[in-house]
Amino acid sequence: MASAADDVLKPDFGAQRKHFIFEEEHDRLRESIRRFVETELTPHAEEWEETTFPDSVFHRMGELGFLGLSVPEQYGGQGGDYYANLVLAEELTRANSGGLAMGVAVHTDMATPPILAFGTEEQRQRYVTPSMRGQKIACLGITEPDAGSDVAGIKTRAVRDGDEYVINGSKTYITNGHRADYIVLLTKTDPDAGRAHEGEARGSGFTLFIVDMDLPGVIRERKLVKLGMHSSDTALLAFQDVRVPADAVLGEAGKGFYHIMWELQGERLIGAAGCVAGAQLCFEKTLQYAKERTAFGRQIGKFQVTRHKFAEMATKIESARQMVYVTAWRFSNGEYPVREISMAKLHAARVAVEVADECIQIHGGAGYMKEYGVERVWRDMRLNRIGAGTDEVMLDVIGRSYGL
Repeated sequence: MASAADDVLKPDFGAQRKHFIFEEEHDRLRESIRRFVETELTPHAEEWEETTFPDSVFHRMGELGFLGLSVPEQYGGQGGDYYANLVLAEELTRANSGGLAMGVAVHTDMATPPILAFGTEEQRQRYVTPSMRGQKIACLGITEPDAGSDVAGIKTRAVRDGDEYVINGSKTYITNGHRADYIVLLTKTDPDAGRAHEGEARGSGFTLFIVDMDLPGVIRERKLVKLGMHSSDTALLAFQDVRVPADAVLGEAGKGFYHIMWELQGERLIGAAGCVAGAQLCFEKTLQYAKERTAFGRQIGKFQVTRHKFAEMATKIESARQMVYVTAWRFSNGEYPVREISMAKLHAARVAVEVADECIQIHGGAGYMKEYGVERVWRDMRLNRIGAGTDEVMLDVIGRSYGL
């Protein structure tokens, strides 16, 4: 006879977790991307840290249909939903190459979405379609040597001259800048443009352009040397009397600031998903290490101080994951939850850096060595607290959303 205790539901900590936003089709997609990443990308991680990853990665991903997962089929995409983009961002972390994941994300979730959203039919066919096939590579140009978070400080100017615009200025920290075929470029078209501040109804006088990188006057000055993301190319670019036709304007002239603020929301959410996945992967690797490494006659994971470190990390990762997934659900269902996206980006980026740092600590001296890979996770993740909006900007956006 069964006892009452047999009827009690027991926790199964090894059970596979699945969030409500994901369906069976997402599981199959995840398996497919993971297989590609682990067989074709991960084996080259060490080499690409020294050389940057090759353009062939884009070509191959285009062949497999991974670059346009949520893009309509008429523009070379797969016609999937937004959650497919999350799956890609999460699985690319398994390449053990933050720079590769960043380079792909710039192409898929930063530079091409504004063309799809605000571009003309001709612009979509000319740029989005070949980009989804891996035949063209995109980059995004916002930051300048003297203008980062303060978009109003942008000095790159586009001046109308008949049926053309003449562009002069510079951009820096441009991911894919040396390999890109075109750039989605934010310029100032009104010299008297008002201050552009996230959370405020200002910012007129800025215009987006799609600029082919092989035009006369486009200068790829030098590759920048960075703390992390070594496998991606990051450029300093100059634009000297670059002439583009009037139909190179992306969206509405004078409304580029608002267009780019829209773009940043999707970028931040995808970045947050990558942060969570990267933190989870680092956590799992370190957990395995803690079960194998011994000190004072026992596994280091058995010491209470280490066990509590894992408990803290797991709790923070899960809180970030749930925030990202629920916010993605709202975004996918037509809402524009800027406050929550800002919170998710802020929280996930901080958690990722904290987890990577703690994982280094658990590894001890080994964690400081390149061969274990955790130091690279910290170096790569650290950018997420700066790129696509610094922690300080995120806090300001959140604070302003409450009328402060």
